[in-house]
Amino acid sequence: MKGFPDKPSYIIELLEGGVTLEDVIDGHICEQDQVEKSAFVVGDLGALMRQHACWQGLVPQLQPYYPVKCNSSPVVIEVLASLGLGFVCSNKAEVSLVLDHGVPPENIILSSAFKQLAHIKYAAKNRIQHLVCENEAELSKIARLHPDAKLLLQLTTEAHAAETSMPFGFSLKSCRHLLEMAKELGVQVVGAAFHIPSSCQDLQQAYNHALSDARCVFDMGLALGFNMNILDIGGGFTGSEFQLKQVESAVRPLLDAYFPQRSGVQVLAQPGCFYVASAFTLAVCVIGKEVVTHCWETLSQAEKNEDTEFLYYMNEGVYGSFSHKLLGSSITIPSAHKHALCAGEAVYPSSLWGPSLDQLDQVVERCLLPELIVGDWLLFSNMGTCGLEEFSCASISSQLPVYYTVFTSDWYEMQEAGVALDNAMKNFSMIQYSA
Repeated sequence: MKGFPDKPSYIIELLEGGVTLEDVIDGHICEQDQVEKSAFVVGDLGALMRQHACWQGLVPQLQPYYPVKCNSSPVVIEVLASLGLGFVCSNKAEVSLVLDHGVPPENIILSSAFKQLAHIKYAAKNRIQHLVCENEAELSKIARLHPDAKLLLQLTTEAHAAETSMPFGFSLKSCRHLLEMAKELGVQVVGAAFHIPSSCQDLQQAYNHALSDARCVFDMGLALGFNMNILDIGGGFTGSEFQLKQVESAVRPLLDAYFPQRSGVQVLAQPGCFYVASAFTLAVCVIGKEVVTHCWETLSQAEKNEDTEFLYYMNEGVYGSFSHKLLGSSITIPSAHKHALCAGEAVYPSSLWGPSLDQLDQVVERCLLPELIVGDWLLFSNMGTCGLEEFSCASISSQLPVYYTVFTSDWYEMQEAGVALDNAMKNFSMIQYSA
């Protein structure tokens, strides 16, 4: 987390006796109702375990490397490190965080398009050898500051180029020049990396092109004498088991063809959203309400409802917990807390806004909700990838509390898997939450 103290203290609530996650949320809403009604986050650590089991069951051939920028909560880092994941860091702070949780340097990759000199030096000082390189300028910097580095060349893909207008990676045409330049500078190249975004509509074609190009990079590297043994197929995993099966179906035959197991190539992937999205729920309070009504006597009740629109203002917006909305990410339609929708109950077109009164601060453009009042709460699921560090820095309100929970059944599974939070995490304490 950005801005958290050097030795933070976290509490993990152990849920037993039939207690549900909804019970925990209810309890914290009651607490907030007695004070200033701050938004808060509830994390289910068991979800990390369940996603890990799903990953191992469906794509055991892909070694997961977690991109820290996705969610840098120390609790998440500790759990995933205990499960044996590697980590992809984009800066010095993330590297330091991961190292502090006992992750060995060989399980860390420093990856960013343009690395600050101090970050490269820090990687060299801490024996982090694997760095991603995207262009000649980066190659020259790394050769000068970290000559013992082992590089993964970032290969651009058509799918990623279609998603953003920003330059990303190198083309297959410029690959040989970069490899020859690395050879002249005495820097080792050990593999290639690419990224297929989750928005890609034709996974089969995208992975076919990317893996074919990666095979060409490996062949050119081997011809120049490099020991090419690592392939990173990047992220783009939404967190859905169905989508993971689609990726597996597209990737498995291609890996068998281009990088068979006998080749000795280690295949990595970066499942960030996949691990953490479903593990966190954000609770926000309605702090304002506007009604826009266009109603005529000749309209039916259903038509009147359609002509009544509610604008709800919440205590968190795109300049805080929903900052990923500015990057084009979708927001899950929220549920109204403690509002059981009865058959025939009226729902109305609604839009959800942050507290800034800025036209950009629209969280949800349109959804159907029962009529709410100021003081009601809305729950947003799948909020694990909005970056918990942003809850403390970008939020207009004060730092949002994060309540970590784990069910007893998940706790025992975590213990069996080697996740010993009560021992390894010196700044964490457990409390029991019973019905």
